[in-house]
Amino acid sequence: MSLIPLLSKISMDSGCVDAPHCESILADAASRQSSLVDAVFDASLVDEGEFSRLLAKEAGLPFMAASEVDLEESLHRKFPAKLALRYRLLPGMIEDGQICLMTYDPFDLEARQAVGREWPKPVTWAVGTRYRILEGLRQGYGVGAEQFDELIEGREISPDDEFEQEVTQLDEDEEEASVMNFVNQVFREALRERATDIHIEPLEKNLRIRYRIDGSLQEVTVPPDIRALQASLISRLKIMAQLDIAERRLPQDGRINLELDGNPVDVRVATIPSVNGESVSLRLLTRQNFDISMLGLDRATEETIEGLLKQPNGIIMVTGPTGSGKSTTLYTFLKKLNTKDTRIVTVEDPVENRLDGVVQIAIKPEIGLTFAGGLRSILRGDPNIIMVGEMRDLETTEIAIRGALTGHLVFSTLHTNDAVSGITRLLDMGVEPFLIASSVRAFLAQRLVRKLCDECKRPAQLDDDYLREIGFPLEAKSGIHEAAGCQACRDTGYRGRMAILEICVIDPKLSELITSQAPYSSLKEQALSGGMTTLRNYGWHKVAQGYTTIEEVLSNVDH
Repeated sequence: MSLIPLLSKISMDSGCVDAPHCESILADAASRQSSLVDAVFDASLVDEGEFSRLLAKEAGLPFMAASEVDLEESLHRKFPAKLALRYRLLPGMIEDGQICLMTYDPFDLEARQAVGREWPKPVTWAVGTRYRILEGLRQGYGVGAEQFDELIEGREISPDDEFEQEVTQLDEDEEEASVMNFVNQVFREALRERATDIHIEPLEKNLRIRYRIDGSLQEVTVPPDIRALQASLISRLKIMAQLDIAERRLPQDGRINLELDGNPVDVRVATIPSVNGESVSLRLLTRQNFDISMLGLDRATEETIEGLLKQPNGIIMVTGPTGSGKSTTLYTFLKKLNTKDTRIVTVEDPVENRLDGVVQIAIKPEIGLTFAGGLRSILRGDPNIIMVGEMRDLETTEIAIRGALTGHLVFSTLHTNDAVSGITRLLDMGVEPFLIASSVRAFLAQRLVRKLCDECKRPAQLDDDYLREIGFPLEAKSGIHEAAGCQACRDTGYRGRMAILEICVIDPKLSELITSQAPYSSLKEQALSGGMTTLRNYGWHKVAQGYTTIEEVLSNVDH
């Protein structure tokens, strides 16, 4: 039996219900001379585990889970990374110390021939699932290992080399290209994992790379001896960001504009000197399609926000700690309001995302362009809507208030723990109470919580006493779910993030209390009686709907 009919039959036996579609995909892959097995997996036609088991049977090879093979670290150092990664072969040890190569495509003759040429020792072959093999390769060899293998080939590596003594050969075309490929692979891997930040951190005897995914830092496996290329790697990043590669004593900031696989990516670069060399932080800013639905709000909250966005003037303030998604929320609001008959002008530090049709100003304090100065200029530029990146001082706040009182709709951010604290924060800055009462339309406090993975979340059983203690409504406990972990979420149990909000609308009664300088407790009591849902209670609502977990709400909301 030829390969296409065989794989088509195995596909049907492992979950595929559309034989003509399967055959068409296989024929197309064959015409492109690409992997037929990859084509089946990429099309999500089959149960991967069952397909791999049947494939192993037809090939006359044992099927093995990664747990059945000893994936010792030393073997990854010995078996060539470029061979393992190019042909997707996961090396391991089985009985009697014999090397076993796990593949998910046992009919890849090119892989067998390459192993026969480049690996002098005998091997045993086995079949595994694609996900486990790729995950094993990522964990075993690390990000960019193939490029690193080429870079390091022929070099003498000393683990005791000091940072200043490391070899930097960026003037050599071959090495420069390899370093660029390595850097690009790090970026590609980060974007594939939906990372928002990359941290490259030199340690005493190693170089650590970490991605921030869904708000949590996750360490990335890197090739052994990567510290030998620390200087080359950091120099490459500094060149891309147009920074001074000779300056290692002072922090530097820059920007990289990339296009990876057809997708534009803006990268903010910050270097920080440390005792082990320079640490580099990279913020990845992809072009997002800002839509109010991406916030994951319930209908009532969405209607409240839509009502606020229809206000002809006033200030709408978004509050929360760093990394709580305030800027994304403001961009979402601006995108919704960005029409042909509306002039929107922003002043930001820095401009994180570009919005078509919006005039965006990046502040530059070194030349005198501050928030206050930029805001004065904006008010002279006939805007309808203004966005100020942050209310940092009294001068900026008073100018924004003046803009709101003269007929402009103003958006901005504050760093406070909850919505009502926004009122007391403005008072502490020295803003007159009557100005707050007359100009501010609402304070929106925001947090980001991780969303449960839809593929693996499962119902959770929690003690009633515990639920009472944390204030969770017992009548909603049937909706509580917990994180499990699967292939889709990289065994974290979470995939993506969503906003939880607390909206304090400034109504007439609250305005009176602000004007009379009532204490925080009275302001909070009136906000609650006016219909405000607290962050904690909004979070409980999302837990009851199965979107997130109790642990996520508790770890992100104080009370």
